[in-house]
Amino acid sequence: MSELWVKHCGISHTGSFKDLGMTVLVSQVNRLRKMKKPVHGVGCASTGDTSAALSAYCASAVMSHKKMEKKQQKKIMEQEFKGQTRLPKFAIPKSYNLYLQPDLFACNFSGTVEIRLTITEPTSFIVLNSLELIIHEASFTSESNDQKCLPIDVVVDDEDEILVLPFDEPISVGDGVLKIEFSGSLNEHLRGFYRCTYLDGETKKNMVATQFEAVDARRCFPCWDEPALKATFRVAIDAPVELTALSNMPVADEKIHGNIKTVTFQESPLMSTYLVAVVLGVFDHVEQTTSDGIKVRVYCPKGKRDEGKYALSLAVKSLDLFSQYFSMGYPLPKLDMVAVPEFSGGAMENNGLIIFRENELLQNDLMSSASRKQRLAIVMAHEVAHHWFGNLVTMEWWTHLWLNEGFATWIEVKYARLVNETFDDVCYKKGSSVVRMLQGYLGDAIFQKSLSAYMKRYAWGNAKTEDLWSVLSEVSGVRVNSMMDSWTKQKGYPVISVKLKDQFLEFEQAQFLSSGQASNDANWIVPITLILGSYKRRKTFLLETEVGRFHLSDLDQSSNGDPISFGEDLWIKVNVEQSGFYRVKYENKLAARLKKAVVDNQLSATDKFGILDDVFALCESCELPLSNLLSLMDVYRKELDYALLSRLMDICYSILEVSTDAIPGSVNDLKAFFISLLQFSAG
Repeated sequence: MSELWVKHCGISHTGSFKDLGMTVLVSQVNRLRKMKKPVHGVGCASTGDTSAALSAYCASAVMSHKKMEKKQQKKIMEQEFKGQTRLPKFAIPKSYNLYLQPDLFACNFSGTVEIRLTITEPTSFIVLNSLELIIHEASFTSESNDQKCLPIDVVVDDEDEILVLPFDEPISVGDGVLKIEFSGSLNEHLRGFYRCTYLDGETKKNMVATQFEAVDARRCFPCWDEPALKATFRVAIDAPVELTALSNMPVADEKIHGNIKTVTFQESPLMSTYLVAVVLGVFDHVEQTTSDGIKVRVYCPKGKRDEGKYALSLAVKSLDLFSQYFSMGYPLPKLDMVAVPEFSGGAMENNGLIIFRENELLQNDLMSSASRKQRLAIVMAHEVAHHWFGNLVTMEWWTHLWLNEGFATWIEVKYARLVNETFDDVCYKKGSSVVRMLQGYLGDAIFQKSLSAYMKRYAWGNAKTEDLWSVLSEVSGVRVNSMMDSWTKQKGYPVISVKLKDQFLEFEQAQFLSSGQASNDANWIVPITLILGSYKRRKTFLLETEVGRFHLSDLDQSSNGDPISFGEDLWIKVNVEQSGFYRVKYENKLAARLKKAVVDNQLSATDKFGILDDVFALCESCELPLSNLLSLMDVYRKELDYALLSRLMDICYSILEVSTDAIPGSVNDLKAFFISLLQFSAG
């Protein structure tokens, strides 16, 4: 009977008859032979026509079986793939060969991607990401037997942004190549593979660029669009001969076919899909080489080479500084920066090809303000730093995004002054502030050694927050993971209240809220740093509970052994150099001593800034009265530090803005006070 199945149904089957419903089929055929009745319109006048009846019934059975299979596959897809945040792990990408053919006149593109996969367990489905693409053909070829398998369907789920390819036979464990031909539109939404315009004389023309972070590579080509699924990429693109083609890696080959050229780039190291980039446009460029021999270029619109020179100098300095700090050289053969007229953000750290909005990257020496140059110094340091934190070592999933952004922001702050000596003001985010706090607690040398070890251990791979804490703990001998979990796994930050009672310092922490409704539910492990009357007397310890109490003599760590006088004039500054991510609220007695230290110029500009900023924040949240803030501001009359004066003026404006509505009768008196306060610095 199995031979009949093969003969009349045209497919082979190695399993039992029952697997394909053969028990039913055999009984039906035997019944037909006895009855000699027609089946599905096929006449069976004699036993010699049984073959025709059997053929018809087999065809019907196969169709029915395929329908059942399709229903079953749909059910599996809905149960296993629908609504899932992550892709299934039975297929892992190893490399991509991507060929793009954009049409800048029709504003669309076609492409082919060949993805080398490792099948980790037998599967009848391949599931990957795709969005707003038309899939024309797909096939999977196993490397073990060179067998080419075609999917029985192509299922595109726009809601979940996935492409499901079901196969009639399970794909075996091993390596193979998934080939997909596709097409799409060059959109105007500044994401995925998009088009924008540039001026060629008086004529507007199209150019193309990409923006894939966080999940828009899938708008350009079908892929495993998750940061942990790193692979190598070999990119090729067709372009009009007059345009410059840029991607993550240097050009490997260029072939010209009439007015179109095909540019192929070198294969990249392992990287995530969101870091792949392509730009086509008309550019001039300027270039320099770093001390390690890395070629750095800035691509500018035609005629604006000079406006790219400042950015170029920043990039070269950044690469040299970070290579030295991390004890690991820049991991790619080149770094290009390109100015694009239309871009959704300020810049994007694509591996080896940083894309900037044109007005962010280009600086005219005669027209650009100091603040614009300061801004570029910060952005440049941030984007270059990502080539270590983010590109070389990448977060495992977007929930660990702070590993990328927090460290990049921390290092932009740390080195922006070295990269650009006119840099003054810094805005801290929580991630970078927490990193800076940890650096201050562990010390520069140990922290730097730890980061270098972390980079080397996870280079070209992915890491979770816990992986970083583990390396820092190993190198420093400090239980970093438990300390930092209290900062990264709960919202907000604390305010530390400090009181002095009978030569005991008492510390109490509570969550700081701008509403002033402090909460004691949250608890942080807080690295407390303090100085007692001198920067030579510094103490560092962890406040692990809601309340802590320490005798002053236990806190004295004088480096020169001089005895400390615990008299009425002893001032105490908590959170030295503002390294901790917390506010400090002093009782009136300690606050008065700190004001005298400010007048006597015994504190650094950073610590004076911190005292003022904390009191203003506490006043805003109604934790302190306005009189406390005005009294403190009064001791800053002779201040000349730029950052401090800027903050002082900001606070003056903020007080006047609130007072106009809250206490209108005091506005004129406040204005007079602020004018007298700032007269010294103005003169």
